[in-house]
Amino acid sequence: MTVLAAVACGLALMGTVPASGTSDGRATVARPIAGCQVFPENNYWNADISGLPRHASSDAWLRHMSPRSKLHPDFGRAFSAQPVPYGIPITVVGGGHRRVNVGFTYGRESDQVRYPFGSDTKIEGGARSDGDRHAIVVDKSRCRLYETWNTRKRDGRWHAGSGAVWDLGSNALRHDGWTSADAAGLPILPGLLRWNEVRKGKVDHAIRFTTDVTDRRYVWPARHQAGSVNNRRYPPMGARFRLKASYDLTQFSPRTRVVLRAMQHYGLVLADNGSPWYFQGAASAKWPNKLISELKLVPARAFVAVDTSSLMVDPDSARVHTG
Repeated sequence: MTVLAAVACGLALMGTVPASGTSDGRATVARPIAGCQVFPENNYWNADISGLPRHASSDAWLRHMSPRSKLHPDFGRAFSAQPVPYGIPITVVGGGHRRVNVGFTYGRESDQVRYPFGSDTKIEGGARSDGDRHAIVVDKSRCRLYETWNTRKRDGRWHAGSGAVWDLGSNALRHDGWTSADAAGLPILPGLLRWNEVRKGKVDHAIRFTTDVTDRRYVWPARHQAGSVNNRRYPPMGARFRLKASYDLTQFSPRTRVVLRAMQHYGLVLADNGSPWYFQGAASAKWPNKLISELKLVPARAFVAVDTSSLMVDPDSARVHTG
C-alpha cells in the first residue's frame, strides 16, 4: 500500500445507471454523503475525462508502472489476519461531537485545528493495525472533511503522521508543497469507491490509486510529492489514467461493468506511493467476492495516461472548465 510520506482526502456516492457524463471534461453531479455534496459539480474529481487527449508521456509512464500487472482492489471483506473490512472506513459525526487536539509528525504541513475524533473514529485496518491507518471523518453539520494518516491514540492523546481539513463545498486546494493524508496532497474521500454507488449502478468520480516509484514532481491539482527519482519517464503525483474505451466490458458481470465504466469516464488519479495499480475503496463487509475477483483480471496495459491540463481554471483551485 502506501509508503511513509504524506496523504490526502476526498469522497463520493452514487445512483442507478451506468456511469455517464460529458466527453470534454465537463463535470457531473457528485452524490452527497450525510447530506453533504462531495465537492462542487465542477471539481476535478467529478470531471468526465473520456474525451481528453492521451498524455505525451503515457507510454513512458506505463513502462515504469509494472506494465504486466493487473488491477488490485485494495478493499473487500474482512479476512483472518484483519478482523475489520479491508479498505478505508468513513466516520460521520454531528456538529456536537467532541473535538480534540492531534499531534502531527509533519506538523508544518498539517491543519492545526481540533479534530472530531473519539472512540467512534474508525481507523483503517482497525485500532491495532500496522498499516497506513487512515482516518476519514465527515462532519455532516458543517460539511467538513477531516483526514489523517498513521492515526493513533496513545496515553489518552491523539497522534497522526499528517492531517488535512477540507470544505466539501469548496474547490480550494492545499498550500502548494503541503501534504495531506496522501502523498499528492489531495483529499482521499472523493477518490474512494463505495459499495452503495456500485450497488445502485453509477460511479461518477475518479478513483484513487497508487504505484511504487514516482518522479519527484507533481502535476495539477496535486500539491505534494514523495517520489524517489528525478526522472520524467516515471509518473508524477496527480497523473490521471483512463481505461481504454476499446476495452471489452462484456466479459464482466453488471456490477463490475459499473466500476469499469467509471474508469473509462473518470479514470484513476495517482495519489500516493504503494503497490502498483492498487486502487482504493471504502471499507464495507458487503463487497461481493465476485466483483473483487473480476476487477483483478483487468490488465495495466488497458490504461492510458490522460492530459488534463485543459481542465485547469486556476492552478490554486480544483475547479475545472465546464464549457
